[in-house]
Amino acid sequence: MEMDSNNLPNIVDPSTLTSRIIQSESIQREDLENKPGDDEDDDMAMEEGNNGSIEQPTFQKLSAHAARGGKAEYRRVRCPAHRYTPLRENWEQLLTPLVEYLKLQVRFNTRTRSVEMKTSRHTLDTSSLQKGADFISAFMLGFEPQDAVALLRLDDLFVESFQVTDVKILRGNHLSRAIGRVAGQDGKTRFAIENATRTRIVIADSRIHLLGSYANIRLARNAICDLILGAPPGKVYNNMRNVAKRMNERY
Repeated sequence: MEMDSNNLPNIVDPSTLTSRIIQSESIQREDLENKPGDDEDDDMAMEEGNNGSIEQPTFQKLSAHAARGGKAEYRRVRCPAHRYTPLRENWEQLLTPLVEYLKLQVRFNTRTRSVEMKTSRHTLDTSSLQKGADFISAFMLGFEPQDAVALLRLDDLFVESFQVTDVKILRGNHLSRAIGRVAGQDGKTRFAIENATRTRIVIADSRIHLLGSYANIRLARNAICDLILGAPPGKVYNNMRNVAKRMNERY
């Protein structure tokens, strides 16, 4: 019985088999060559896993001068007339942290009566200029250099200002009595609020400036507002005593 030629199996060319054999041998050779490298990769992965972290590349920090593309930044803080003499007397105390700590160039312009600051190639931190401007501004508001220098060392300190008339509209003797209640006899009330809330308070006529952290400024502002609204100082002292007790327990 004859079989149909279509049902016969396909005839394989011997040259095709030879090429496939050669190809498989080359693949095996490549696998053998790459096998030691794979082992090294596995060893490195195991070492990284043992260390717990992959070593990250480190880059040198850009200076403030380089971050601005070589351009210098300027700040100017005006000096009020009543702060000109204290500025002249405390100039060395103000200049030392600005130059040695922040690496800024500082001068006093006698024509415009303002303190001018500029970054240089020695300035490392990009926020140094703003910190210096905040430091000088705090001194111009009436804070002592020893208190204002804390703005350079701590990042969570702020200066807040408000008018007595923002709390309650007062005029004449009523306004004077409200300011007197905030200050107290010989500054006793002001010192009590400062020590209890760990802030610094400056009373300049009808304007009040506060220096401290956000939470501490809020406590001091609430006490001052109570005094302006007419609360007796004895009640405020009692509240400040409780506040100081809570803060000591917290810290």
